[in-house]
Amino acid sequence: MVRAAVSLCGIELDNPVIPASGTFGYGYTFAELYDIDCLGTFSFKGTTREQRLGNAQPRIAEAPGGMLNAVGLQNPGVDAVIAEELPRLKQVFHKPVMANVSGFSIEEYVEVCRKFDACEQVGWLEVNISCPNVHGGGLAFGTDPKAAASVTRAVKAAVKKPVIVKLSPNVTSIADIARACEDAGADAVSLINTVLGMRIDLRAKRPLLANKTGGMSGPAIFPLAVRMVWQVYEAVRIPIIGMGGVTRAEDVLELMLAGATAVEVGAANLVNPYACRDIVRDLPQAMQNYNIQNLKDIIGGAHHG
Repeated sequence: MVRAAVSLCGIELDNPVIPASGTFGYGYTFAELYDIDCLGTFSFKGTTREQRLGNAQPRIAEAPGGMLNAVGLQNPGVDAVIAEELPRLKQVFHKPVMANVSGFSIEEYVEVCRKFDACEQVGWLEVNISCPNVHGGGLAFGTDPKAAASVTRAVKAAVKKPVIVKLSPNVTSIADIARACEDAGADAVSLINTVLGMRIDLRAKRPLLANKTGGMSGPAIFPLAVRMVWQVYEAVRIPIIGMGGVTRAEDVLELMLAGATAVEVGAANLVNPYACRDIVRDLPQAMQNYNIQNLKDIIGGAHHG
């Protein structure tokens, strides 16, 4: 009998599979399709202090091996999420959930995190300092070690729940950013967010996206994710949540061997709404195929092979 359970910042997960923020809404729409309690947990839609309508259309474009998005953190705002979305979620998901938080100032990050910290349903705070498609401070925080550390330090001082800092791949050295977050008190890091990209409309002869650039996700970025998880594992001692182009159970094992404790699944949910359920279902067989008895034993295993 294989064991797929892992521990993330002191909270036990039945398995390491976590739908990524922005691809799973607030969970209850997917609960109409399958029992989402089968998941380790999930990270709900990125939330800001105020309601945001997001970027102008078009904000989605296809790309070879994936897609570009410039949605721009569309969400109803933290107070509406707590008053309306979390009670609906509670009816269909009976595990701690991950709150994904974005902000345009340190004060906003702190305020939103403090509100979610008071929610019984929330197990972890995933602080997104890396969204590459928003006009504002988000990218700047995620591309500078000092700025990343300042957000981390301020949030940690304001909350009791574990803080996971979500990192941008659009940097010279993601390991340096991760190290700065760890030094500032982060309980874990998650990576990679989307990779900055662009498509041109040949007929219109201008960028396909109204925002011009967008975040690339999908299978094409998986090798980048493996490389960066590997580099960050070498640089820090805190847990890593790996993500980027994951579509199958074998990808989960690969990211864990590179150093991930748990794995988020993003764009695959938009292609196949059953993607995470299928990965959870296929994981025990994949473990058997590669002679893995306990997932906890393979975290970072490729570094010692």
